[in-house]
Amino acid sequence: MAQSSDVNLLMTRSISPNDLLIRRLQSIHPVSNEEIRALRDLPLEIASLEPGHDIVRMGERPTQCCVVIEGFTCIYKLTSDGGRQIMAIHVPGDIPDIQSLHLGVMDFGLAPISSCTVGYIPHEKIQQVCDTYPRLGVALWRETLIDAAIYRDWMLNIGQREAFGRVAHLVCELMMRLKAVGLTEGSSFKFPVTQANLADAFGISSVHMSRVYGMLAKQGLLLVTRTHITVLDWDELQEAGDFDPTYLHLERNAPA
Repeated sequence: MAQSSDVNLLMTRSISPNDLLIRRLQSIHPVSNEEIRALRDLPLEIASLEPGHDIVRMGERPTQCCVVIEGFTCIYKLTSDGGRQIMAIHVPGDIPDIQSLHLGVMDFGLAPISSCTVGYIPHEKIQQVCDTYPRLGVALWRETLIDAAIYRDWMLNIGQREAFGRVAHLVCELMMRLKAVGLTEGSSFKFPVTQANLADAFGISSVHMSRVYGMLAKQGLLLVTRTHITVLDWDELQEAGDFDPTYLHLERNAPA
């Protein structure tokens, strides 16, 4: 499959698709030079996707995992009448469906929430690397544990914070996760995700989501455009979101 223009852009910046996965694992676990070479040798089948086309559907039995290379994906579940709750947002470098390596049937849907490029890796190739390099198996296990930690903080965020704090908290989280893989530009990061998608993550309406963005801008915390978010006051944003980065278990704990 031909590489997308997004992947070509990454290559011109000397960041290969495999390097994003390596950066993600390095941010949470030591990775040796030999292990880095093994990760670089993993075959990735590159695909470009748009919102509205699932990567994996609930009930499917996938034989491969995907690495997010460009854009953002979400894990979601549906109610019987079609209501959607976004359970997690994944950034480049993440393997959002790593659970499928050990769980035969998917109990959630995985979909793009922006224009997105992913790389598919067959389960057998991941298992071979883990068998040959057991520490990489530990790193991927640690990744799933951190996913669980993020779920717990999201539950607290939605259950106990007002919408203003929920949004501030997520922006802090995204800033740190993207910084860990080298995808921030100073105090800004690319985030072309619609307010309707974010509303499904926060359990609020699109209108309410728009108001919250406006409140954060009015208080001098954020500058939001259709494609980017700029953090104007990091310390105040953390306070507004009651944000403690411990649950991310990153080597680097604050944006520069």
